[in-house]
Amino acid sequence: MQYEEFIEKVRDRTQSTPATAAIATASTLTTLGERVSGGEAEDLASQLPKELKGQLSGQPQENAGSFSIDEFFQRVARREGVSNQQAQEHAQAVIRVISEAVTGGELKDVQSQLPVEFAPLFG
Repeated sequence: MQYEEFIEKVRDRTQSTPATAAIATASTLTTLGERVSGGEAEDLASQLPKELKGQLSGQPQENAGSFSIDEFFQRVARREGVSNQQAQEHAQAVIRVISEAVTGGELKDVQSQLPVEFAPLFG
């Protein structure tokens, strides 16, 4: 999937502007990169458009941070400058587009590093 197509899919799902979709995507990917291990973040990044890779694989820690889904949404909201409800909607849209963009095996690898409370993000 190309970057423009990725952002367009997020824009459609969030009913927002391309700029808002790009910010939502960056905020979600950065936060996801903090939650999964560095190696898994890099594996996921390798299947995304090159414009998005640094947002996942640029995380300095090798070990994932352990935080809840609520903290995940709070971090996305802070980065995006939106409410927690909007951050939840945006993050879900981004994660679902990721689900379409990467292989099933890679998606399962990412999901295996997340608690069950993250499952609704993946649809």
